Amino acid sequence: MMIVVTGGTGNIGRELVGELDARGADFRVLVRDPARAAESGHGELIVGDLDDPATLAAAFDGADALFLLVPGIGSAHTVSAVAEARAAGIRHIVQLSSFNAMGDPVPAMGLWHRERERIVAESGIPVTVLRPGGFMTNALAWARTIRSGGAVLDPTGPGRYAPIDPADIAAVAAEVLTNDGHQGVTYTLTGAETCTVAEQVATIARTIGRAIEVREAATPQEALQSRYPGGAPPALAAAIIEGFELMRADTVGFRTDTVRRLLGRSPRTFAEWCARNADAFRPAA
Repeated sequence: MMIVVTGGTGNIGRELVGELDARGADFRVLVRDPARAAESGHGELIVGDLDDPATLAAAFDGADALFLLVPGIGSAHTVSAVAEARAAGIRHIVQLSSFNAMGDPVPAMGLWHRERERIVAESGIPVTVLRPGGFMTNALAWARTIRSGGAVLDPTGPGRYAPIDPADIAAVAAEVLTNDGHQGVTYTLTGAETCTVAEQVATIARTIGRAIEVREAATPQEALQSRYPGGAPPALAAAIIEGFELMRADTVGFRTDTVRRLLGRSPRTFAEWCARNADAFRPAA
């Protein structure tokens, strides 16, 4: 069985390449620039771009399954990828979505994910949807501030969530790509431990052995400005602010046991992720 991986140079894609390689799967990695691609093991690097549908035919030709990860907030990439997948006769799509897509009503951050899910569902190709919650790698947005000794801005205060390691998302993706019985199923993925932003920062501080100040944002707009100093597109800005407000309101923290059920082990902890990524938060020598 031949698997095509999109988003192969990102946080999830790099881990998925390693998982598929370890399983001895046959796979191709769609990349725009081979020089920026991670090691693909025995996988094949195929130059292509979701912005240019004409480049997808060669990558999808003869493939059986597709890991579909598309960037941004639009749906054009999903439309073109699904069209090429149908033309190539691909029989299974594993689609990366977001747990935001399951809300009722769906929050703004989930609307484009829900639309992408609709496009794939209506393609007629059997699909497995992965809806992860917040990524542990989002903490890297604080790295520059922490390295410089500044205070981390906390937009969600008492709000709790269960961040997931992208490596666990990749492990689940590899499981459902290489084994039968997952078509037509949606899996919502989180870590096993809930935490606040302040608790995450405290874990980073313990890992690197230095104190880190946390300051609660005065307004969601202040937190947005910190994340996007040059400004964010209006639709994205509104979605992020709404997301901050929803996270602040959830003082329990949504979580699932899906990773354990699918992989037969507990999800990795944030402390484990910090130990692997400690150098990102330490000042340069």
